Amino acid sequence: MQEYYAAPMEGLTGWRWRQVHAALFGAADRYYTPFLSPNANFEFQTKELQEIAPENNQDLPVVPQILANRAEYFIWAAKECQSRGYGEVNLNLGCPSGTVTGKNKGAGLLRESDLLRELLDGIFDALPNLKISVKTRIGWDDPAQWPALLDILNDYPIALLIVHPRLRTEFYKGAIHREVFAWTQENTRLPLCYNGDLFTPADVAAAPALPLMLGRGLQHDPSLLRRLRGGERATAAQLQAYHDALCAAYRRDYSGDTPVLHRMRELWSYLSGSFRDTDAFLRAVRKARTLSAYDQAARAFFAQARLSEE
Repeated sequence: MQEYYAAPMEGLTGWRWRQVHAALFGAADRYYTPFLSPNANFEFQTKELQEIAPENNQDLPVVPQILANRAEYFIWAAKECQSRGYGEVNLNLGCPSGTVTGKNKGAGLLRESDLLRELLDGIFDALPNLKISVKTRIGWDDPAQWPALLDILNDYPIALLIVHPRLRTEFYKGAIHREVFAWTQENTRLPLCYNGDLFTPADVAAAPALPLMLGRGLQHDPSLLRRLRGGERATAAQLQAYHDALCAAYRRDYSGDTPVLHRMRELWSYLSGSFRDTDAFLRAVRKARTLSAYDQAARAFFAQARLSEE
């Protein structure tokens, strides 16, 4: 049976979301966490500790993702995850954010092949008993960079190579390079997972018959995995229950209106795609400076919400 994984998305797919999503729509076969970013302090931030706390991920198939460009930082973080019961960690070679790539992390490593090889050498030498997967793009600014990068990756026992066939400079825009992924299938023996532009069941049907990672599509339609497994698309009432459960979790755990509003705006930047005629509501969400104002706008929206067409 085909497996479906939930992609890591900073600010969206944290442990509270994983709990709500799995409870309401059925769990993904794996959830990859937003990245942990170890540094010379060799300490996790509080929010990172919460991401990997076993009590926050009970009964869920979770894989911590690590963002690092130095082997000693990755190794420390991986061992911390292993000590908490995780059997796999994931190396982030795909994040296109300028604040990340400017430090030669994430997709920034794709333009630094010597640094990438040094990192991989250190990681795989030090962690022989831990599964290490890699999530990557196909280059910095030219698809012609991918064969040399794949040659490097092919030298290591990567447990799963998750490929988003876009360049860093493309971010999430433009046509995806499906021909590059097809070439990859013919030129590696590593286990592969496809990631990119999977928004509907039709998109999934046209994707390679491999494990698939869903990111933005799963945020647009939280019931997408359920649909792929033969279930129904979420109703407006079910999406309201999803919204309400997430909002309640954020209110419980964050102090003050601002951090909750920030997360709800992030949610709606994708979830709005499940509904028709959202412009006025989204303007109200952006203008809301208190949870009281937000709640009023949300109640008014759900009272008349209509699902979008596929």
